[in-house]
Amino acid sequence: MSDDFKVTDPRTLRAYAHPLRVRLIGLLRSDGPMTATRAAAELDDNVPNCSFHLRQLAKYGFAERVPGADGRERPWRATAHTTSWDDDTDDPAMRAATDQLNSVLLGIFTQRAQDYLASRADEPAEWRAAAGFGDLLIHVTPDELRELDEQIQELAARFHHRATDPAARPAGSRPIQIIQMAIPRGPVPR
Repeated sequence: MSDDFKVTDPRTLRAYAHPLRVRLIGLLRSDGPMTATRAAAELDDNVPNCSFHLRQLAKYGFAERVPGADGRERPWRATAHTTSWDDDTDDPAMRAATDQLNSVLLGIFTQRAQDYLASRADEPAEWRAAAGFGDLLIHVTPDELRELDEQIQELAARFHHRATDPAARPAGSRPIQIIQMAIPRGPVPR
C-alpha cells in the first residue's frame, strides 16, 4: 500500500465523491482487507451495493483485490493510506469535483459527530473530557494558514505508525478522528 493516492483528474475525484465509497475506503484503511460481505455488515449496508462500489473504487485505483484465506473469499484493500487532491486549481471541472467531494466529506464528518453525541453519555468520563468540540477565530494570511496546517500535520504524525502497527498502540488507546476545517469568514480583504 502506498502512502498517498494523489488525485489530479476530476473524473476520478467525482468517482470517489460518493458517501459509501468514502466510507468503504476509510473502513479498508482502518480495519484492513475485507470482503464486501464484511464491509456491508460494518457499514450497515447490503452486500450487492458494497460490492458494486468496491468495484468502482478499484476501477479508479482506490481499491484492489487481495488473496483471501480460502479460494472462495474475495477481500479488498485500499491502495493507499491517504487520498489527496489540490483545492487551488483554476480548472472549473476540477473545482466542481473538489467541491462535490468536500461536500460529501462534510456530510460524513457531521454524521460522525452526531453519532458521537448520541452515544457520548456512555463514554467514560476520561474520554468525555478528552474529546469534544471547539473553535478558534484567528487572523492569518494564506501562507500562515498553510504553515499552521503543516504544523498540525507534524504534531499528528508521531501517531501515524499506530494505524498500521497494532503492536505500537498503547493499552487503553482507541482510534480517534481529528476533523479539521479551516474556513474563511467574511469578505476577501482588499
